[in-house]
Amino acid sequence: MPIQVLVVDDSAVVRQMLTGIIGTAADMRVATASDPIIAMQKMKGTRPDVIVLDLEMPRMDGITFLRNIMASDPIPVVVCSGRATTAAVTALEEGAVEVIAKPLHGLAEFLTEQKTAILYSIRAAAAARPRLAVVPPAVRPRVEESRPRLALSTDRLIALGASTGGTEALRAVLSAMPADSPGIVVVQHMPAMFTAAFAKRLDECCAIRVREAEDGERVLPGVALVAPGNRHLSVHRSGNGYSVQLSDSPPVARHRPSVDVLFQSVAYAAKANATGVLLTGMGADGAEGLLAMRRAGALTIAQDEASSVVFGMPKEAIARGAAERVLPLSRIAPTLRSI
Repeated sequence: MPIQVLVVDDSAVVRQMLTGIIGTAADMRVATASDPIIAMQKMKGTRPDVIVLDLEMPRMDGITFLRNIMASDPIPVVVCSGRATTAAVTALEEGAVEVIAKPLHGLAEFLTEQKTAILYSIRAAAAARPRLAVVPPAVRPRVEESRPRLALSTDRLIALGASTGGTEALRAVLSAMPADSPGIVVVQHMPAMFTAAFAKRLDECCAIRVREAEDGERVLPGVALVAPGNRHLSVHRSGNGYSVQLSDSPPVARHRPSVDVLFQSVAYAAKANATGVLLTGMGADGAEGLLAMRRAGALTIAQDEASSVVFGMPKEAIARGAAERVLPLSRIAPTLRSI
């Protein structure tokens, strides 16, 4: 059966462009609505498999509409937003499974160039099991240290990779890590305009520090570095610790940043001193990299099917023999804390 897609956006241009793109896919059918009120009326006739949702609309904003959907009949939602605000991150916390960027200028050219990525995101969402929103952890106060962290280094390293549904999986893991945890590096498939806001939101609810990585930055204990959207992140030995390098080299496994790029670099730089965790996501990105980490002596973990929004990337890693342990999401942070 074709994937039934409902585009909800108050811009006629966006609706027209997305209809043209989605309409080219043989496995999809598309309908549109100019606001959530009209969308709800259309949904009474045909229940969509995926909703592509703008966040700023008249009569009812996208976040309110998303909450209504998740409370009554959870449907996979792909947020299509043109502003790098915390609203997109909030939408992911409220149950959206993907976010794609919508530029404020050059819209037609951008959407045409991003056709493959848009269709991929919709297919990933169609394969997802939407989850009810979880109450975000409260902001965690920190006690500022008297000595500068620049004086510290780390020999142990944790590398995390995720895609569809991964933002909430990462929040579950990172918010449970102690302030003195080993240095952490993260790749989450997400457009460039959202990764800084995502890292900032994580920083607010975690005992560790979380920030978007900068080129050449050192990996420090108690700090998680998130790869910027559209840039590969790799780890390299730096004296008695590690530093990160950002790259604009071509996408790997369809993605930039790529989990495979991160994991391969960690396998080489940290070997048995590393732990790799592959979380929920569509496709196979990270499976080969996790296998390289295991062969290098690292502990490797894949999220199990029952707790994954999309059991794609972890499944591929398990099939390759890359995962030493297969764990539900609730057991991953306790395992990392015990190592």
